[in-house]
Amino acid sequence: MNLTTTTAATTTRATPAARVFSSDNAAGASPEIVEAVAAVSAGPALPYGADDGTATVREGLSEMFERDVDVLPVSTGTAANALSLAALTPPWGSVLCHRDSHINNDECAAPEFHTAGAKLVPLGGDDAKIDPEELRAAARHKAGDVHSVEPSVVSVTQATETGAVYTLDEIRTLGSIAREAGLRLHMDGARFAGAVAALGCAPAELTWRAGVDLLSFGATKNGTMTAEAIVVFDRSLTPELAFRTKRAGQLTSKMRFQAAQLDAYLRGGLWLRNAAHANAMAARLQEGLKAVPGVELLGAAEANILFCRLPRQITEGLLAEGYAFYHDRWAPGVVRFVTSFATTEHDIDDLVRAAARHAA
Repeated sequence: MNLTTTTAATTTRATPAARVFSSDNAAGASPEIVEAVAAVSAGPALPYGADDGTATVREGLSEMFERDVDVLPVSTGTAANALSLAALTPPWGSVLCHRDSHINNDECAAPEFHTAGAKLVPLGGDDAKIDPEELRAAARHKAGDVHSVEPSVVSVTQATETGAVYTLDEIRTLGSIAREAGLRLHMDGARFAGAVAALGCAPAELTWRAGVDLLSFGATKNGTMTAEAIVVFDRSLTPELAFRTKRAGQLTSKMRFQAAQLDAYLRGGLWLRNAAHANAMAARLQEGLKAVPGVELLGAAEANILFCRLPRQITEGLLAEGYAFYHDRWAPGVVRFVTSFATTEHDIDDLVRAAARHAA
């Protein structure tokens, strides 16, 4: 499924939480995260990442990824993406990405700003996945020609903006193409947990073993408050990233609060449980909407996003009942529903019943 943004969606500020399906960013924080933040506020700690909690997060992510990694906590996914790309791309370089990627459509040119002008080169491919043959051609296009930008890095989004999940073989293929062309590989993992839950694979297989140099490790969409992280597999990049993070205003003085969130997120597999639940709720919604007359599903709900085409009366009826979701943003009649760790089976069943009422 290829979707091009056209118009903005309308949501209602006072919409009850159970009826918000516009974004997983709308969900609150997991109780474990809140408790961890409260606990770490009880006493002093060294600032700027010198606290014990930040070291614990690095150890936890190193264990998860089965190798020593460096970790730079940041407050937003945009910061994680932009700073990662800046460390991988010279100003005269190019970032090869999908045309529907978040960095291309939804980050207000932050990657271009932080790279001091590197160019994003959008590529095609179904379900917002980069087409390997397009990548192969773009990776060599005008390489070494001073009249053009130099292909420098490939950025993949896992899961994609349409909710599709790159398989292990697909990531390995793109990683192989990047390596053969001498390019770096970045992964925008805003919904990385959802992809791991969907594939049932080891995080290492989906990242550095497939050639990923830097991962934007998303957590806010999946239960934290203000915590994301840059996970560094090629640790030679860490010194530059440290300076870039400070220069961008992302080296927080009280980093222990971000570290506490990330530590609780990792501890006991909360990150994976939350993601598996969000995915299951999207699958439940997909099954429910299949039986509603007039609803056309646009691709499968592989992670926690479902696109479909609704008759106008269903869309208008749901909006009138206070449901919040994106509609008509990509094409007339096309809507996007996003579930989260906080979505319940009851929430899903109510939405399906509401859709069925308005279809009659």
